[in-house]
Amino acid sequence: MTFRSFAAAALFAAALTLNAQTAASLIAEADRFATVTFENQKAFEKLQAAEKAEPNNYEVLWRISRSYVDIGEHLPGNTDAEKEKQLEYYQKALDYANKAITANPNGPTGYVRRAIANGRVALFKGVWSAIDFVKQTKADCEKAIQLDPNDNVAYYVLGRTHAKLCEKSKWIRVPLGLGWANMEESFTYYEKAIALRPNFIMFRLDAAKAYIAEEEYAKAKEHLIAVAAMPKQDEDDDKNRAEAKELLQSINGK
Repeated sequence: MTFRSFAAAALFAAALTLNAQTAASLIAEADRFATVTFENQKAFEKLQAAEKAEPNNYEVLWRISRSYVDIGEHLPGNTDAEKEKQLEYYQKALDYANKAITANPNGPTGYVRRAIANGRVALFKGVWSAIDFVKQTKADCEKAIQLDPNDNVAYYVLGRTHAKLCEKSKWIRVPLGLGWANMEESFTYYEKAIALRPNFIMFRLDAAKAYIAEEEYAKAKEHLIAVAAMPKQDEDDDKNRAEAKELLQSINGK
């Protein structure tokens, strides 16, 4: 190797190291904005900068998918134009989840983020007109659990998917290839998610709603009562805690 080529290789290696350090720093800042101060736009901007430094970084790509969902779900959705903007964010979230899976096919979080993005698109379009998205959500959650049996979010999303589908009769679902959904499995997945992350309000609230739908009020009350003492871990926790309190009052005496 000539001195010139050796120097070029050394510079290239140094650039890669610098990019990796830069990306790691930006990811840390983005996580603080996303999960501590709940400043989603600032988190997104940090991740965009990290993507420029390392375009194929799995940790960056799945976080960008998360940011698109976090921002999209809090956009106004009253007019057709506003709803279309929300859908664009969810579809972008899906694009970046796919990029994350391509970058690291063995990373469970990529599949979880794709499941969440697909679920958002399905709910937005209407579950019954977006059946392929629903099926992919189930498949991705199961893949994530296969890769990481302790992925609490995968269990939660799978539980919610079962519960949402069970709002329709099985006889309607079977011809659509959705006959696999059932409430017992929904409860199993919800409880697994809660066991893995017992202080996360959203898990408890949605599990309680599922139990109420099946008139299992004792289990619903157990989760709703527990919510009151839980710390804030998500930007929607104040709203979720208030909803849990109202739900608990509504089933008082049942």
